[in-house]
Amino acid sequence: MAMALRCFRHLHSLLYCSSLATIRRLPQAPAGCPALLLDGCRQCVHQVMLTRQLATKKAKGKGQAQARVNISAALVEDIINLEETNEDMQAVVEALKEDFNRNISVRTSPGALDHIVVVTKDGKFPLNQLGQISLKSPQLIVVNMTNFPESTAAATKAIRESGMNLNPEVDGTLIRVPIPKVTREHRESLAKLAKQSTNKSKDALRKVRSKSVNQVKKFKSKVSEDTIWLLEKQIQQMADSAAAEMDKLLAAKTKELLG
Repeated sequence: MAMALRCFRHLHSLLYCSSLATIRRLPQAPAGCPALLLDGCRQCVHQVMLTRQLATKKAKGKGQAQARVNISAALVEDIINLEETNEDMQAVVEALKEDFNRNISVRTSPGALDHIVVVTKDGKFPLNQLGQISLKSPQLIVVNMTNFPESTAAATKAIRESGMNLNPEVDGTLIRVPIPKVTREHRESLAKLAKQSTNKSKDALRKVRSKSVNQVKKFKSKVSEDTIWLLEKQIQQMADSAAAEMDKLLAAKTKELLG
């Protein structure tokens, strides 16, 4: 009798949650789960707390509201670390931003050459670890390869193939790098380079997304299909947000280069 009264007290809230889950297409409690009526089934509560928030933004060309997912990371931490996934995606965005600031600029500075990768017989090294880079005049950068003279040819090749429109000249262990005049062609070349860098970053972003989705799919046999779907949707939203940031960075950089 006491158990029946306790169940009755929870009946109203259970019916409400069940109706809400049906409307929102959320995962419902497993049939015949007495623990939810008594003290609360942990699995059921976790699944019911996964919510879908409808965004007011309309789908392109269809005029339909897009469903936006907002999952509590704490509830799915045993499946995937969503915060870590988001951090990995943001790291790709920050790397693109750093690439734009360092390598894709109308004005070439000594620092722009620092991280050009030089391939030598002993491995790959940043140019600034092999040579001393200095600005001799507003139109000339000099790389002193005295410490690693055997890498002079490799460093010259790396500078020429850096995509920065540079034509280095070798003078013994010195590499003279004339800074090209800022022409319309040079600006357009930099804009194309910015586009290429953005595409590479988006490829890296897709790899992060795919890795995370594959991690989630490993739990297909342990959690409901709705939970898997919600997590995949959440990961896709993170990727879309990061890609949108990249598009904004590219648009700003293109405007800066081409006016």
